Amino acid sequence: MKMSKAVKFTVLSLLSLVLVAYVAYAMLFLSQPDGDERCAAVELIVKKGDDASLFVDEKDIEQMLKNANMYPKGMLMKDVDTEKIEEIIRKNEFISQVECYKSANGKLCVMVKQRVPVIFVIPDGKDGYFVDAQGNIIPNHNAATNLVVASGNIDEKYASKSLAEFGQFLQTDAFWNNQIEQIYVMKDRKGKHVVELVPRVGDQIIYLGALEDYQKKLGKLKIFYEKAVGTVGWRKYARVNLEYSNQIICTKR
Repeated sequence: MKMSKAVKFTVLSLLSLVLVAYVAYAMLFLSQPDGDERCAAVELIVKKGDDASLFVDEKDIEQMLKNANMYPKGMLMKDVDTEKIEEIIRKNEFISQVECYKSANGKLCVMVKQRVPVIFVIPDGKDGYFVDAQGNIIPNHNAATNLVVASGNIDEKYASKSLAEFGQFLQTDAFWNNQIEQIYVMKDRKGKHVVELVPRVGDQIIYLGALEDYQKKLGKLKIFYEKAVGTVGWRKYARVNLEYSNQIICTKR
């Protein structure tokens, strides 16, 4: 006797529900560690962002936990406080996210995501610091980095807003990220922040003015590079002024 399509569908649906229920049971119960066993291994994974620099590594996380007497290896699994471990790691300024959980066979897993600095800032007369894409100020670190450096008359408000946005733009634009080496910030007669750019190729100064409409200004400059510089060469001009929206003013050497 042949089974009707409706019956077949019902049977397959029930089997699928049973399979899903079993998988959920296995994940919730079979993979849970035995609270009376000891932590035999700690898996530390640090994920870095798009920038090649790694400001925090697995050894740093391990040492952080050891300094706080919270390194869990050898502890009873029931005594391992995952929330406390997350709290300790999150205190590091380079950390944006932490996830800590217990796994089977006495293993503790710690997943860490570091912040992604987009610019390095050196204010006049002060120590330098990093700024991430969200505008967070991150203390200086000895890690090597290829980030653009901004120096000059810079306060933290300007750095965490205007420079953070500009730094993120540079990192996402391959042409300008390769072209711009340094940013110098000063104030004009009205006390407004204005910017000069130092390119990697050539030794001319690019005066951007205020950072408003920087994408439009740099778009004009890119067209100028493509059309004019190929004819007259890089060294013909000492200064390129992009301050005005409808023109580029070039000063010859």
